[in-house]
Amino acid sequence: MQKRMGEAVARVARKVNETVENKTDSLDLANCKLMTFPVGIYKAMRSVTEGIHSISLANNELKSITGRFITTFSQLRELNLSGNYLHRLPEEVTSLMHLQAINLSRNRFRRFPEPLAAVATLETIDLEENEITEVPVEKLATMAALRSLNLQANPVAPEVRLLVRPLVPFDLLLSPEKPLPKA
Repeated sequence: MQKRMGEAVARVARKVNETVENKTDSLDLANCKLMTFPVGIYKAMRSVTEGIHSISLANNELKSITGRFITTFSQLRELNLSGNYLHRLPEEVTSLMHLQAINLSRNRFRRFPEPLAAVATLETIDLEENEITEVPVEKLATMAALRSLNLQANPVAPEVRLLVRPLVPFDLLLSPEKPLPKA
């Protein structure tokens, strides 16, 4: 077990070093078995955080994202947090003035993460395969940049389907309604 942990730490360190040395605009820490975002990365990346526009933390074991993470990487345009155990986002998400796409699919959200509705630049929100039943349709309808919202494989309430159609000017992906059982 310690050998595997050591390998995981080495993989994260390698990926962070590549990003810093090459001054790339993305950080890919997908599939690294992370349970939290490593605090040491903040120091290691201090000189390049403003230039990071895309981060993938997909398919890890994250249960939360901190406000510090959001404020450190304030120039993000894309954030991939799919395949984790997240159930909420910090309020600091509203400070991501450049965020265009966020992938939160395959997590544990029971509610639509409302701080996202305040991110004026968001064009794509992917919440496929969560446990969301209610959606703040009125707030979403005011998001001028929003082009696509994926809520497939969520137990969205039937009344949301009725409200959504006339109100939203973006593509909304929902799973097909299941037919009612015959009596």
